[in-house]
Amino acid sequence: MGGSVRTQTLTALLCLGLCRGPWDQVQAGYLPKPSIRADPSPNVTSGTPVTIWCQASLQADVYYLYKERVSEPMSMEISQDSSNKASFSLGFMSPHNAGRYQCQYHSKNGWSQRSDLLPLVVTGVYNPPSLSAIPGPVVSSGGNVSLSCSSQYPWQTFRLLKEGGADAPRPLELKFPREKRQALFPVGPVSISHGGTYRCYVSPASYPYAWSLPSDPLHLQVTGLYRKPSLLAQPGPSVSWGESVTLQCRSEIWLDTFYLSKEGSPAPPQHIRLQDTTAPYQANFNMSPVTSDHEGTYRCYASSSTSPYLLSHPSDPLELLVSGVSRKPSLLTQQSPVVTPGQRLTLQCRSDVGYDRFALYKEAAHDLPQHLSLQPQAGLSGADFPLGPVSSSHGGRYTCYGGHNLSSEWSAPSDPLDILVTGQLSYTPSLSVQPGPTVASGENVTLLCQSWSSVNTFFLSKEGAADPPLRLRSKYRAGHYQAKFSMSPVTSAQGGTYRCYGSYSNFPYLLSHPSDALELLVSGEGS
Repeated sequence: MGGSVRTQTLTALLCLGLCRGPWDQVQAGYLPKPSIRADPSPNVTSGTPVTIWCQASLQADVYYLYKERVSEPMSMEISQDSSNKASFSLGFMSPHNAGRYQCQYHSKNGWSQRSDLLPLVVTGVYNPPSLSAIPGPVVSSGGNVSLSCSSQYPWQTFRLLKEGGADAPRPLELKFPREKRQALFPVGPVSISHGGTYRCYVSPASYPYAWSLPSDPLHLQVTGLYRKPSLLAQPGPSVSWGESVTLQCRSEIWLDTFYLSKEGSPAPPQHIRLQDTTAPYQANFNMSPVTSDHEGTYRCYASSSTSPYLLSHPSDPLELLVSGVSRKPSLLTQQSPVVTPGQRLTLQCRSDVGYDRFALYKEAAHDLPQHLSLQPQAGLSGADFPLGPVSSSHGGRYTCYGGHNLSSEWSAPSDPLDILVTGQLSYTPSLSVQPGPTVASGENVTLLCQSWSSVNTFFLSKEGAADPPLRLRSKYRAGHYQAKFSMSPVTSAQGGTYRCYGSYSNFPYLLSHPSDALELLVSGEGS
């Protein structure tokens, strides 16, 4: 009997192409559709052997495997036993056999429906992207967070996957034009179900099921599940540079894992799991030796090791203050940081710490002077570094340091100061304003800087302002390069005289000649 059925099936197979028409005419069967799965997983790394299983609910004679957008079946397996399933070996995974698959079976009663589509993804084909959380990986229940997936190369599709769960991982997809290198996945309002480990991938449009290596894992933790712990500093919240301090996080209820986060830090929270779970439930975060990097506002959280992504309410904030040699000074100039050749230039290093000596450092240079401290004025110490007359060699990024004569240690560096030298490139951009040079306070104003010559970056400076100029990457439109500086809404404080400049990426501190001056008049409140 079995031989007769197999003979009838093989006869049907030989006849399908001639007697029944193309394959798409036999896919609409009436028998129950089979299930389909991939072993070891529908998401596998490149080079992993994969087998696809097709499971029927009825006794079948033959099974077929289809790949999406391929008109005829890729493979056929004749049933050899009564297990009602068949296996299709795809060999070692590569981008070419990634895609979506279906299977179908035939029995003496006719054709089945096709199975659901099975996406088969190969990972590890391209370099990994990076994944971060904005504003941070610790978020309160009901709050909002965005997961940012970034790549050094432009991709058309970014995917975010959450690990774990009974179901196969389902990617969230965001598609962008080719030049995009980042995708933001908004998450919120956040609930306890959002806590977990996430990774992201990228893939090109030509191979949508060929993915990159995964990003490093990002652990998203949701706060607000338990009562807040307390946070104390021993011996106290004010400590001198080089000393030791311990931040103690204590919970009134039994919780065995504690986290310490610093406000504004991109680093993941430190964590300690208690080995002894008898009261008191407390973790000690030791910092030794203390530097200026430790200064800031801290909070701690508590959780159970069985639910590591669900945290307590945050502790009250604790501000740690670090005094001593490591406090960074400030670097400034009395003039604008946009300077002209021949101009006298002096950089000033100032600190509220009584430093005896100061040093000025320029990026990629090693011959800048050291100065003794000036007489402290109004609680400030400092030194002046005269650099003029200005030439093109003065363009660059500067930082300064403070120190004590009795120590070889230098402070943390000041925030950087960019000195930009004008007139070093041959062209002169133009500057215009929309809707006009005279506007009312609260209106929207755009300053448009343009050049017919190639420009990478445009700078907009205001006469008499010590702040660094605004900068924008140029865009090429209608035969010229341009940047739009928006002031929306404009205030009376933004009135004044403006000029714009252009630069090349190879010489970022050397600017073009200035545009003609443009005077912006703002009328209304405060004028």
